This record gives sequence, structure tokens and C-alpha cells, in this order.
Amino acid sequence: MHDDRTLTERRLARVLDQRLRPAVHALSLPLDVSVHHVEGEPVPVVEGIAGPYRPVAAGAPWGPAWSTSWFRIRGTVPAAWAGRRVEAVLDLGFGTTQPGFSAEGLVHRPDGTPVKALNPRNTWLPIAERAEGGEEFEFHIEAAANPLIFDFDSSGDPFVPTRAGDMAPWLRADGQGARAGEPLYRLARMDLAVFEETVWELVQDLDVLSGLMHQLPEDSTRRSRIRYAISAALDAIDLQDIGGTAGRARTLLVPVLSAPAHAGAHRVSAVGHAHIDTAWLWPVRETVRKAARTVSNVTALMDDHPDFRFVMSQAQQLAWLKEQRPEVYARVLEKVATGQFIPTGSLWVEPDTNLSGGESLVRQFVHGKRFYQEEFGVETRDMWLPDTFGYNAALPQLMKLAGIDWFLTQKISWNTTNAFPHHTFWWEGIDGSRVFSHFPPVDSYNGDLSGADIGHTERNFRDKGPANRSLVPFGYGDGGGGPTREMLARADRLADLEGSAKVEVEGPAEFFTKAQEEYPDAPVWVGELYLELHRGTLTSQLATKQGNRRSEHLLREAELWSATAAVRTGEPYPYAALDRIWKTVLLHQFHDILPGSSIAWVHRETEEAYREVARELEAVIGSAQRALAGPADPEGGSVIFNAAPHDRAGVPALGGVPRAVAPAMTPVRPGQDGTLVLDNGLVRITVDTLGLITSAYDLEAGREALAPGSAGNLLQLHQDFPNQWDAWDVDSFYRNTVQDLTQADEVTAHGHAIEVVRTVNRSRIRQLLTLQEGVRRVDVETTVDWREREKILKAAFPLDLRAAVSTSEIPFGHVQRPTHSNTSWDAARFEICAHRFLHVEERGWGAALVNDSTYGHDVTHDVRPDGGTTTTVRLSLLRAPLFPDPETDQGEHRLRYGLVIGADVADAVREGYRFNLSERAVAGTAAVAPLVDVDHGAVVIEAVKLADDGSGDVVVRLYESLGGRAAAVLRAGFPLAAATTTDLLERSTADGPALPVSADSVPLALRPFQIVTLRLTPRD
Repeated sequence: MHDDRTLTERRLARVLDQRLRPAVHALSLPLDVSVHHVEGEPVPVVEGIAGPYRPVAAGAPWGPAWSTSWFRIRGTVPAAWAGRRVEAVLDLGFGTTQPGFSAEGLVHRPDGTPVKALNPRNTWLPIAERAEGGEEFEFHIEAAANPLIFDFDSSGDPFVPTRAGDMAPWLRADGQGARAGEPLYRLARMDLAVFEETVWELVQDLDVLSGLMHQLPEDSTRRSRIRYAISAALDAIDLQDIGGTAGRARTLLVPVLSAPAHAGAHRVSAVGHAHIDTAWLWPVRETVRKAARTVSNVTALMDDHPDFRFVMSQAQQLAWLKEQRPEVYARVLEKVATGQFIPTGSLWVEPDTNLSGGESLVRQFVHGKRFYQEEFGVETRDMWLPDTFGYNAALPQLMKLAGIDWFLTQKISWNTTNAFPHHTFWWEGIDGSRVFSHFPPVDSYNGDLSGADIGHTERNFRDKGPANRSLVPFGYGDGGGGPTREMLARADRLADLEGSAKVEVEGPAEFFTKAQEEYPDAPVWVGELYLELHRGTLTSQLATKQGNRRSEHLLREAELWSATAAVRTGEPYPYAALDRIWKTVLLHQFHDILPGSSIAWVHRETEEAYREVARELEAVIGSAQRALAGPADPEGGSVIFNAAPHDRAGVPALGGVPRAVAPAMTPVRPGQDGTLVLDNGLVRITVDTLGLITSAYDLEAGREALAPGSAGNLLQLHQDFPNQWDAWDVDSFYRNTVQDLTQADEVTAHGHAIEVVRTVNRSRIRQLLTLQEGVRRVDVETTVDWREREKILKAAFPLDLRAAVSTSEIPFGHVQRPTHSNTSWDAARFEICAHRFLHVEERGWGAALVNDSTYGHDVTHDVRPDGGTTTTVRLSLLRAPLFPDPETDQGEHRLRYGLVIGADVADAVREGYRFNLSERAVAGTAAVAPLVDVDHGAVVIEAVKLADDGSGDVVVRLYESLGGRAAAVLRAGFPLAAATTTDLLERSTADGPALPVSADSVPLALRPFQIVTLRLTPRD
């Protein structure tokens, strides 16, 4: 018997798709189906099941965008099917898209308990394992009509702007009574069917062998043998009697399926997974339902497959299930106890780690790990971030301080310029901490264990030789769904199969333990893991980023002043409120919310959440400060509170003093040729008639900050139309064209401010330039009515200095990046992240840009004709992508940034905090001594709070900020009984014995960028 090789493969594909797969449920009859359409938001399960139903048939339309329909199915198993496995085949009209991106359903019993979910790759429902005949049944399907906003399987452009990502009009508060849109779906197959197990097993045999065959060399003996066996099996199948001949065909495949893998074959740890984006192309409320559907699926699979292991990596999603779907959560508890359901990841959500502040990342660990401990008794040891858009260089230290040993991501495989050189390695952070790390060479967090997956994994693995083990997360993700029974069938067959890697289903701890034992001397990667893609996420959706930045600083203040008030005055500490608010802020740091890459609905709700957070925190801060400020001054004086970690204008760091006069602002005076000047004796700022800064002169150093012939605060507009991933990406070619905004509508002096108004197209930009007495920072307050489309707005400062590197603040420190593009790695960093400051310098003199809500920056340098070097630093202020939110950033925004002239890095650190933590004036007369302070300028106190356990201990988190060693003394402003170092969860560490305490002070010795958490016990 001989077939042409191509003909055999084409024959197999057609027989599988057109005959064998349909034959799995060939014997069928229609179900009795009725529907209940829900108006408005989803309703509780009990209400949905009880709703009024009307009959419906296949082909019936349902589901305007974002609506819910409840389908009731009823039937009776025919007597003739006795002894057979019976299933329902329920196709809601899914089409061919991947699970999680369109319609989805969750099947419930009449009492409301969940059974399993339905999606395009998972349409079956068990009715009877071995039918007796005559069984009557009823189920209810909660069907979500989520619109298909992004079609991975489309042959066209998946990034087409759409209004479908906005809240449906009939769901909006301002749209009550609006008519629902047209139905998106039509009910498809709704049948009761016999499950032909032998046919299904044959399909899995052929699927695995086909996948393996296509990964083997064309001329290999193994590929030829598989092809020959497949051809023989196909010949053995009677297409008019598939059920009766499938067993014979399977027998012919036994020899090739039973041939064992080579002893040295690559080893794959297959980890069940469903990466559920906590919000993205759907709102947060839909994520709760996605989690319920996915968990129902995987726990049902666990009943049938005891060896199946599944990880869930975001504590927030499990907390939602506990609160809103306790019947689903009960199944989680059951399967955690059996070891099949594995809480992992250690974080509250999978956050963006470029944009989240340092203390926020600490709390991600605190709330994530604490939830797993309290709910499941599990101490997680890994950080699981498969889809985050780059990883800051402070993370290794944070992981170690949280008790994390292992780190996993695959996102760096998305690099568009440089292939990361390792898949297993040690990652070293800015302080020297190292964590064992793995990038799955499958290059996906949605693996399906196909031949293509496993073949690519083995070929792609870059650490062959010293290592021979990798991990594959398998299961439908992004929108959820998880692993399927077909994937588990592949894992069974690939456990020990000639020509393939050996596949074993196990948890991440098993993989990392084996991988680290095998490869203890893995190579080391030092510094940030920069993603060479998705750089636009540093700028998209400014209001979301502002809400996060301001919430982080408000939380700092709320904890600081509440702790101070509790110790000083006995004011109750708002434990519950702060816990709840922190979780709200952490939720919105998810890596498709904070980066600005979600639909309009998500960002509208996020902005509202931040407004409520601000309202609550302002109330907490106000209450604490009023308690501290003491009695009112009859003459109307105020206590000035300074939450920044550095003294300023006579106010101590973390304390307050009575003060009647506000810091003086420098008046505007006229200069030559119509210019306007701000001069405070330290720096002199000159603004020309076009509203541009033409001079920023350092009076103490006697040098000009700006490059000759250039202008500072130059607003520049670029075309911003990336090749794909609109809200995510800024492509390097955006720099090829630029429009300098040099025309001003108005340039006027207003006492202590220079006002500049510009109009570009339909957008209006108003800026106020001010200079405070005694500081070296000129501030620019910008209000923009932004009406651009597919543009990016930048503010440029060409500086007269030669800087080989730029220094950018990251959580708990800073990193340096080259300003040149010598290598492809350097060139790829054309857009970089900085938090509160970005600094450049040449030996002896430098400058910094500080900001209140900007993260995207770029730094370049050029040699001028006069031989000098211009280093240009630019802030990315606003973008206007059209997908997934066609109204991204449209409307009015207010943001601030400032140029610090003659600044070193210590100045940049200090001014960055000051710029984001304004002084507060509260009526009163009492001086407020800091609860704690530190005597070393490089040591920054990042958080002051009361211990979460309610003991009354004061927790202080501090770090060395300049990259050097620091011998410091922490002074407590209260009688101090004891001091200990703790981990991030405020637990005493094995290497952190009690510290010596003398005169209520604690000596500290910090390494470069070291983070220390102290627990201070007051003396009775």
C-alpha cells in the first residue's frame, strides 16, 4: 500500500474535519429549547433561571451586544440509547473565533449549581455516562452576547475601530429606555446525541499523529512510518459505518502510538492554564462571569481526569467568585484540597509592572499571597506574569522579599527586534537580588499541546545542552475557557511518544524544582526586561494613568497621617477602608487597564472608580490631619503638612508645622524684545513672544541649560499610526515626521505665571509657567482640550550637555539607559518608562524632568556644528489611537511637569516626590512631629502605616535611592520597645533578628537600592 505523501496528508485533513469529528455526535435529535432575554445588566442565577421562557428553535436570533439570554433545554434520553454515553451538543452560534472573544455560556442545573461552560471549542454537556433510557433532564444556560471586538481568526485587519467596546446604550445610566441593538447571534445546534467514544479516541489518535508527523523532517523514517500507519487506518474506516470501524482503525495505529520517546528527549511540563484578562475587550463585570465559566470547566474536567493540574494566577478573580459565585468557589476549595487546582502567581492581579508604583507592587504581593494563605493555606513561591508588557528591574528584590523563588513570563518572546537569548536564567535586579526565571519556549500562554506547540517548544529552546526542560501553559485564555478534554488527550498520548518531547501534566512548582536542580548555574540577565513592543501603553488613556498615580500618592498620605494620628491622638486607624481601597487600586493596575489598552467601557468605569477613591481618601486624610492640627488659630493660621520624604520650606518630612505665609512665587517681569522672565536668584527662565523657553539659565553655575539656538518646552506633534496594536504600540517611524507647535495664540503675564495658549487643528493647549522662590524647578501646568486622531503629543527640552545615559526612576530606585543606539538592543529602547523623574547629566552638571502623570519618554543626543552635544529629553503627553477605544483621550486634560536645572540624581529624587506630594494646609496651631524620620539623604521612607494585624505596631518601608551604601539611623517619634525587619507581608524573617534600639532609634546599614521593611513596637 502506498500513497503520495501530500495526498495522504490532505486526505487525513478532509476525513478528520468532514467525517470523523462530525461522527462523534452523529446520532442525535433536537432538544426542547426556550429562551428568556434579560434586559439591562446580568441578573442573579436564581432570577435568570426563574425568568419567563418562550419556545425557540435553531436559527433564532438572540443577543444584542452586551446582553444576556437564558436558554432552557429539556429532553428525554431515548430508550434505544440505553448503555451509551449521552451528551448534549450546544452551539449558541459561536462561529469559528477563539474562545473568550464572542458569545459564551455557563450551564446550570435547575437548582442553580454550575455544570460547565460553553464556547466555540467546548460545546458538549454530559447528560448520562451510561444511560438507562428514559432519563428526563433540564438545564439552564446563561448566555453572554459579548460582541466580537477583536477577531484573531479574521483574515482582515483585526484592529478596525469599533463602537462595540462602549457600554450598550440601554445599559448606561444616561440611556434608560434606549432601544437594544440588533441581535449578534443565531442559535445553532441544540441537540441530544450519543457520544461515540471510540470515534472520539480515534480522532485524538489521528490528531496527535498528524501534528507530530508535520513536525518531523520530511525524509525521516519516523514520519514515513506515521504516514504509512495513518494511511492504513484511513483505509480501514468505512465512511458509511464510522462507529463500527473506528476500533479497527485504532488498532492499526497502536504500533506508532506505543513507540517510546528517546531517553534524551526534551521534557515538557504541561501546566493547565487560562489567562483571563481581568478587563480588556470586556468590562470587569464580564470577567467575573468568565472566571466562573472557566473554573466550572476545569473543575468538571478534574472529576474525569484526576491527574489534571490547573493554575489560576490572580487572587482578585478568586475573591470575586467567593463573593459573587460561592457555588463555583466551593468547587475551587474542593479541588485545591485534592491538589488539582493550584493557586499561583502570588499577586492580586497580573499588573503592569512598568507603570505601577513601588508600594503598589508590594501590596500586589501582600494581598495576593495573603488571600492564598488565608483561603487555601498555600504559601505561593512563584510570580506568574505571562502577558505583562515589560518588567522593571526592582522586581527580583520584591519577589525575594515576598518569599518568591521563581518567575515566569513569555511576553518577551513578542520582541520585534531582538530575540531574548535564554529561556531559563537567573534574573538579577538593581540591588543584586536574583530569582530563577523561565520563558516558555512555546511562545504562548494559550498553548493547546498540539504537534506545532510541542515541536516549536523543543526547536526553540535556547538552553539546549546544559538544560532539557521547559514549561507549556495550555488552555484557552485571554477571554478564558481553559483546557479541554482534547488537550488532555494529547497530553496522554505525548507522555512518551517517539519523535516528540515527553509531556507531563504537572504544576509550576514541580517544573521549577526540576529545572533549577538541572540547571543551577543558568546564565544571568541583569536589569530590566524591556519589551520591544507595546511602548504606546506608557501614554495611552492619560486619565487612567493620572487616576493611578494620584491614588498611589493619596494612599501614601492616608496611611501616613492615619498612623500618625492613631499613635499621637488615639484616632481610630481605618483598616477596613484602606484595605478595600488598596484592592480597588490594585485591580485597576491590571495590565490591560492601567496601560490604556482596554475598551471605552473599562476606562469609563476606571475613571469613576478613581474619583471615588480620591473622594474617600481625601476624607481619610482630612480626618487624620484635623485630629493632628489641634485647635483652630483665632487669627486663621494653618498647619502645613508635608507627606514627602524630604524636608521643604521649613516643614519636616512626614510632619507638619504652623505657618501663616505660603511659599513665595517669583513674579513675571518683562525682558528684552518682548520676552518674559522668571528669575528667583537661582535660575532665570526666559520665554519669547512665541511662548517658547529660549533660556533656562543656572545663575549659580553660570551656564545655560538649553542648547544654543534651541527652545525648551517645545510641543511637538507626530503622526502615530503603528502597524498594529493601536493603543499598545508606538513604532519608531513615528519620528520621521514632526510638526513643531511654534505658533501661539496668546503669550501673557499674569502676576506670577506666564500663560501660553496654542491651537493646533481642533485642539487647544493652555500652559502656565511658574517658578517658586528658593527652588531650581520651573513648572509647566498644561491644560489640553485634545481633539487629535492618531497623533502623539510630546514636550521637548534640548539640553546643552553630553549625557551618555539617562537615569529614570523605577519602583524603589532607578535605571540607566544609553542615549545612543549603538546596538540593536539600544535602538529598540526608543521609548522608555520613567516614573516621577528622568535625569541626564555630564560630569559636574545635570538636569531633570519631573512629572505628575507622564510615563513615556525618549532621550536622544546629537553633535552640533559647534562641536557641542545636545541631549534632548522629551515627555510623551497624549496619544489618540482608535482601537480598541476610538475616543481614546478625547476631551480635556490637565497635567504638570517641570524642568529642574542644575540637578543631580538626589535632586531629581527629591523633586519628583515633592512634585507629586503637595503641601496641605489645615486650620490649626499644633506642630506635628514626624512619626519616624531618617538621618541619611539617600534613604527614602516610602510607607508609614500601622501593621495589618491590628497590633498597633508601626510598619515603615524605606529604601536606598541613589545606588550606594548608606549607614543611617531611623528615629521613632514615640517610645520604642522593639524593632524587627520583616518580609513584605510584615512577618519576621529568618535573617532579620531584632534590631538594636537606643534612645528610640534604630541603626541601619543599607546596600545599594536595598528595600527594608521595619516593624516598630511602641513601648507601653
